[in-house]
Amino acid sequence: MDNLHPGFLIGLLVFLLACSAFFSSSETGLLSLNRYRLRHLAKEGHRGAKRVSDLLSRPDRLLGTILIGNNFVNILASAIATVLAIQLWGEAGIAIATIGLTVALLIFGEITPKTLAALHPERVAYPFSLPLLLLLKLFYPLVVLLSWISNGLLRLLGVDPASKSSDSLTTEELRSVVRESGHELPKNRQSMLLGILDLEKVTVNDIMIPRHEVVGIDLEDDIETIIAQLRTTPHTRLPVFREDINQIEGVVHMRQIARLLSHDQLDKEALLGACNEPYFVPESTPLSTQLFNFQKHKRRIGIVVDEYGDVIGIVTLEDILEEIVGDFNNQDSLRSPDIHPQEDGTQVIDGAAYIREVNKALDWHLPCDGPKTLNGLITEALESIPDSAVCLKIGPYRLEILQSSENRVKSVRVWQVSQQAQPEPAQD
Repeated sequence: MDNLHPGFLIGLLVFLLACSAFFSSSETGLLSLNRYRLRHLAKEGHRGAKRVSDLLSRPDRLLGTILIGNNFVNILASAIATVLAIQLWGEAGIAIATIGLTVALLIFGEITPKTLAALHPERVAYPFSLPLLLLLKLFYPLVVLLSWISNGLLRLLGVDPASKSSDSLTTEELRSVVRESGHELPKNRQSMLLGILDLEKVTVNDIMIPRHEVVGIDLEDDIETIIAQLRTTPHTRLPVFREDINQIEGVVHMRQIARLLSHDQLDKEALLGACNEPYFVPESTPLSTQLFNFQKHKRRIGIVVDEYGDVIGIVTLEDILEEIVGDFNNQDSLRSPDIHPQEDGTQVIDGAAYIREVNKALDWHLPCDGPKTLNGLITEALESIPDSAVCLKIGPYRLEILQSSENRVKSVRVWQVSQQAQPEPAQD
């Protein structure tokens, strides 16, 4: 090698640096790939993705191939650089070769190619997988031997080389993936996917129509009143009961009595005959479970009961779907008739408004793990039925009770301190 022309040695050294860059970028590119996108492309028939999947199925052999090649070219480059430096500068060339080659390998063989591969892993991994497969076949006996020795050492240390970390995602991790998808996923689809994931955290009690707001048919009313109510109702399904919704007889679909109504042939007996059996739902049922139950039982409306069996409201399939796709009604941007924006930036909110709806409409974070309504939250915070003009603080929010009657808060002025320049009210 001492007799080789310096120009040839320089050319060989450049080639070895390129090989070092190849192995370094291959390792980083292959290990930086998005595994879920890789699986998708492999299923779609992408050749490069299939080759990479095969390589990653045995990471010990892949890394063995890369490290054998990388160490071989680096050591050979070191020897050639030393010979070249001695030819040019004599014994002093050893130090020059050591320093120069170290800098060259770091810049051209490690940092630059690895940074490029980390930024564009697919552009590097897919084309480079072909020569890596060829090298794996070429070095196969040596790779298998080294892998066997390495795996044996791992077993001595109590590590199972065959075990792999799970690539599955938890619900919270999947939620983060959806939020960070950026422009790849439109905002409305992100909201829908997050709504589906949130179904497990929300119960029927959180979205039900409360008992006092339920519209139904009372069989104790005279038939003329019942017919007038049926002809003007905006609902397609109505609960039918006697005096009190706890004494529910069934649920009637307007389609089943439309012909009788049009021919003035409807009476209470016919109304009862058209009713379906009531379908009862426990208040603590998660929405994901209830959605499945609606599908299983071919129902679209359920009567919500508490632990004592008393009716506390109703829930519909539409209510659950709105948790996923948003409100079906064409309302203002607040999407809640209980919220009334004021010119000073505060919000006047009905005491019966659901806290979850308020939070969704205003992007607030009022606590909703306890009471479900604003009235319940205020009552719990004050531990008494408040009078009007009482003010209180809940986190960064200020609440001023505007009207209370019949043992409940009817309207509240609410604002967030960080967004208002108003003075902070004293808590009574």
